[in-house]
Amino acid sequence: MQIDPVDGHPHVATWERVTIAVVTAAFALWLAAWALVVPVFQAPDERAHVDATVQVALGTPWTPPGDLRILDAVMAAQQEQAAGPAATWSTVTELLQSAPGTSDTVDQMTQHPPTAYLVGAAALRVAHYGDLRWDRAVEVLRLVDVLWVAALPLLVWASVRRLTQSPRAALVGAVALFATPQLASIASSVSNDAPTMLFGAVVAWLATRMLTGDLRRRTLVGLGVALGVLIWFKGTGLPAIPFVAVVALVAGAGALPFARRALRTVVALAVAALIGAWWWLHNLVTYRHLQPNGYEQYRPPMPFPPGEGPSLPHFVDVSWGTITRTFWGSPGGGAQVTIGAVLTAVLTVVALGVVLVWAFRRGPERRAVLCLAVFPALLIVGQTWTSATSYLSTTFVAATQGRYYFPAIVCLIALSAVAWRRIPRTARGRRVLASTIAVASVVLGWYGLGVVAAWFWNAARGPLTAEGLDRFAANGPVPVWIVAVLLVGVAMGLVVALVRVPRAAAGAASAERGATDDDGVGAAPEHDTDAVRRAGRAAAR
Repeated sequence: MQIDPVDGHPHVATWERVTIAVVTAAFALWLAAWALVVPVFQAPDERAHVDATVQVALGTPWTPPGDLRILDAVMAAQQEQAAGPAATWSTVTELLQSAPGTSDTVDQMTQHPPTAYLVGAAALRVAHYGDLRWDRAVEVLRLVDVLWVAALPLLVWASVRRLTQSPRAALVGAVALFATPQLASIASSVSNDAPTMLFGAVVAWLATRMLTGDLRRRTLVGLGVALGVLIWFKGTGLPAIPFVAVVALVAGAGALPFARRALRTVVALAVAALIGAWWWLHNLVTYRHLQPNGYEQYRPPMPFPPGEGPSLPHFVDVSWGTITRTFWGSPGGGAQVTIGAVLTAVLTVVALGVVLVWAFRRGPERRAVLCLAVFPALLIVGQTWTSATSYLSTTFVAATQGRYYFPAIVCLIALSAVAWRRIPRTARGRRVLASTIAVASVVLGWYGLGVVAAWFWNAARGPLTAEGLDRFAANGPVPVWIVAVLLVGVAMGLVVALVRVPRAAAGAASAERGATDDDGVGAAPEHDTDAVRRAGRAAAR
């Protein structure tokens, strides 16, 4: 009889479950606050995402890329936003009646699968969006995206906990999500990035489980399902296909024969293809391109001016500056708000440097670390290829957005967790470093929110003043006190987490006898030894 292998990783203590639940709730409140603080249409391509969702809700067909035009009603909403206070703004129905038809402006979103927009349209119908003031209808869509991403701390925690067996590292990894204001801004705006982040995180979590000894069939099939759903939403999920292939082929090495692992790889990819390949096959058959460019008429192919040509220093400068800034914190419709170019450059250099120097050193988790690095590496290669192709054909360096790496955020944090834990040599050093990273992450997040609030509501001057609060009261989607309540909830949850980080050893020691080192940071996991061999023997029976 076939027996599914089960892994022997240690039990998770109650205090860990409670603390990560608090952090996850705080993150959800954090995203909700961002959804309310950032003005409507002040996120990348948000106008186009909103328009595409409304058109699906109205029953408009999903047209070929470049054929959809933005509704006049959406353009009129932007005009109302600039003309007067929120109390004078129209409902969606009123806008559709007063501004029927479409504009000449292209909505490029039909270059993507319609999945995210179908979900958003369903939410609009449930909320009776026609009766809502238009900005509140947009907030409904923003809160849908908040729900998509709310579980991200839990997935980060589960992945890091599994990879390092360290309760402290796992908790710090979850808190580290607050260090990227840009992630909060994107996750709380209307886009197809939010579900891509969620299912990219699920793929990374299941991949981590497989790489650390969970060779059960349901985990393998679950990985294929998660991959299929991921590529159902956006093309930035496509690099996860070879990532999953690598994971499925490597997981169980030394315990399962190569032929068995190859068959498991085929199963995972076949499940994913059955779920999510339809859109991409449609593109290849219909347009002869995997993902047609919905913006091509705005940026048609053009030669470089006479005597000029592509410049590698220019390409690197634009790519580096834009990607680093829009990964850490540069919200706004035109990415016009920034937490500081120097700060984002320093954060990137430090983060990359630590990972490159310490993450890939010899150790029992090295195989898993190398596999997890494949996903972000493929995203880097894919984005660089797209940007370089655009530059060579149009003279414009396009597709340089840090948010394109967010589907692999779990992998990035897991790699960082392994790397940072290797720097200190003493128990006290590990405890201090973990607390420092957690506090710094929280400070960065609150600083980013302060910069954004000051920019949009206080004439780009900080700190926020009574005049800025009055502006929000006049033009914001909800009363100021609602935002204040959300932020108080966030602060309380983060205080619980920060207090728990240096004390994590006590809970770990009691829950994981024999699985942690002297300060509870976590002993080296047995990914490639006894646990995997036991799983392999069970799978072979």
